[in-house]
Amino acid sequence: IYSKGLIDNLGLAIKIALDLNIKPKIIEKTIPKIKFEGRLDYIKKGKLRKLIHGKEKLLLDGCHSNQSASNLYNYLKQLNVPIYGLWGMQKNKFPHQFLKNFNGESFTVDIDVNSEESISRAFEKAENKYGEISFLINNAGIAVSKSSLKTSIEDWDNVINTNLRGVFACSKVFANNLVNQKKPGKIVNISSIAAEIVLGNYLSSYCASKAAVSHLTRTMAFEYAKYNIQVNAIAPGYILTDLNKNFFETDEGKEMIKTIPQKRLGKPEELDGALLLLCSELGSFMTGSIIRVDGGHVIG
Repeated sequence: IYSKGLIDNLGLAIKIALDLNIKPKIIEKTIPKIKFEGRLDYIKKGKLRKLIHGKEKLLLDGCHSNQSASNLYNYLKQLNVPIYGLWGMQKNKFPHQFLKNFNGESFTVDIDVNSEESISRAFEKAENKYGEISFLINNAGIAVSKSSLKTSIEDWDNVINTNLRGVFACSKVFANNLVNQKKPGKIVNISSIAAEIVLGNYLSSYCASKAAVSHLTRTMAFEYAKYNIQVNAIAPGYILTDLNKNFFETDEGKEMIKTIPQKRLGKPEELDGALLLLCSELGSFMTGSIIRVDGGHVIG
């Protein structure tokens, strides 16, 4: 299903689909098929009914509240949709808190991306439950907003270890598992336009880490191609989130928005297209690609 939602929710959507016993091939087949425009309004226009066939299974995400999830669930029930994963998105809330209302199940695993032991243990738990994992989205990241003169070695190590070492360690464990199982797979790393341009005077460690992530993506793509594992990355620009909303309402934030050729911030759901492309069979001949989603920021 091609739906509008937060970028990291694709990983959760796939995980929930597997909880619901939807086979990976079904997920890959359905990801590009349906585009939601306005969610419930879109469905009420009858477009969804025309696209659902009796033998298909449906995966949904992207409801921004428990009430929206409930409304959508009730409407889907009327359509007799075979199987579906559905949840609301609220700050500091997790899918299982919503799925329990819809006869669903979620499975979460804590991972310390700085610990190879923790990563291996997390993959082992997931594989014991599902049998195989076909997608990895490396989205863990932090930033320290200090000039390089004020950045301590501890600050530097924290950013590099999370943003770069974490990507390498998770990818290494995931890829080794696929190679041992002789299975194909896809890795999507979340880089940034900070890999290509300087974002002010306070993000030296972050910019360095994302530049390294982009090039690590290329080197892993080259190495893993012979195993039929595609490795790509998305480089977002300024995306409006709860964390930066207040800043972009300040005079300084508004001036930064003016530097974007499209003169606006990106929406979280505008990252979905690139992510779904890279996780579906439509992107099967892509590897080593870095896709910018930035409103033209870099070229501006």
